[in-house]
Amino acid sequence: MIGQILGDRYEVQQLLGKKAGRRTLLARDLKTQELVVIKLLSFGSDSEWDDFKLFEREAKILKNLAHPCIPRYLDYFEVNSLTTQGFALVQTYIAAQTLEQYLQTGQTFTEAEIKQIAKALLEILIYLHGLYPPVIHRDIKPSNILLGDRSGNSVGEVYLIDFGSVQTVLATETGTRTVVGTYGYMPQEQFGGRTVPASDLYSLGATLIYLVTGTHPADLPQKDFRIQFELAANLSPSFSNWLKSMVEPSLEKRLSSAAVAIAALEKPQSINLPTLVVGKPDGSKIQLTKNQDSLEIIVPPAGFNRSTVFMGLFLIASTSFWLCWIIGTLLLSGKWLALFFLPFLGLNCWAIHEFLLLKFGRLCLRLNSEQMTLTWELFTWKLDKRRPLPRQSINKLVYIPKYFNGITVSALYIWSGGQKYQIGANNGGIKSEAELEWLAHELSDWLGLPITNPMGS
Repeated sequence: MIGQILGDRYEVQQLLGKKAGRRTLLARDLKTQELVVIKLLSFGSDSEWDDFKLFEREAKILKNLAHPCIPRYLDYFEVNSLTTQGFALVQTYIAAQTLEQYLQTGQTFTEAEIKQIAKALLEILIYLHGLYPPVIHRDIKPSNILLGDRSGNSVGEVYLIDFGSVQTVLATETGTRTVVGTYGYMPQEQFGGRTVPASDLYSLGATLIYLVTGTHPADLPQKDFRIQFELAANLSPSFSNWLKSMVEPSLEKRLSSAAVAIAALEKPQSINLPTLVVGKPDGSKIQLTKNQDSLEIIVPPAGFNRSTVFMGLFLIASTSFWLCWIIGTLLLSGKWLALFFLPFLGLNCWAIHEFLLLKFGRLCLRLNSEQMTLTWELFTWKLDKRRPLPRQSINKLVYIPKYFNGITVSALYIWSGGQKYQIGANNGGIKSEAELEWLAHELSDWLGLPITNPMGS
């Protein structure tokens, strides 16, 4: 068709895409000398009425749209030549590549850039869904999103194209339902022919998951119809949870509108974290505070328990030896005796340190999008302070429920690379197995890490 003139006005320059009964052409408008895009629907033996209905609907809806990031309607006419019979829809040409093309060339995007893309598309959806009746795209995916040239810290202009599957809520409620869309990007309700504005949010979320993982959503593992993308992506907890809310299979739990989604993206704390199966045990004094960006666990002092009583007895014994050393040094002036009791001075200092931490100190675990810190705090002092760990280095969560002669020796380990950090029933005021199990589930939920099978640890 190269060189052919359609509608006595548009000279075909290039074939941009082709699928059954449809062709997308780049052409030049001989009147304005501008490049345009022509979508051509050809009649053939395999043509169906639904194809024509969708094509006509696309032209009708596109004609009434006016948004700088959506191709503008220019013309619609019948094609009746020796080689082609059908209809042509002409729209403005946008000189940009699709996200699919970027990904195929190995292009990657940072979390900040993906958030820019998400916000730009949500603003387009706010416009579409705010029309009367609301316009639902129904086929948001990387190949239907154009991205202009990047400049500085900007990803460039973002465009939404290909309204061939477009639907209005009014048409959905009053007319027949046609199942359209692309597998992997379609929510459950769309498979049943039902679409609502939140259906576009699911498709957008699945598209963003493709950007952060580099894997088609249909090729990622699923659990209870939820896309399990967390382990394949390196994201902040807030953005990861926002994406989960976008691709929630249940309409009731999914973000309800583009306006709500963009507000939640800008202020992540507005999303409620999912309720856990394991709740805080009654009577527990452990303090847990979390939102999308941070999590803090404060384990109170142990008070009097088996550990503090044992440490107290040891402290009394070591203090006695220390006193003997002082008396021996002062009264007998025996250097040999001083040297003999000197190790007990070190043990005594260690015992005092441990006793104070167990009796009065609290264990503080703090996590945010950048790092993890685990410290003992005694009154206003931070003791036993360990070097903060990068949040991205945390790669495993191990919970070991174990009993020995009726004594709980269970433990919770946070692994970072080859190092492990223990939170056990003997840490401060963790008094029960139930409390440790609760903390394990809270950490698993916030970190997006599974609790590793104890037998495998």
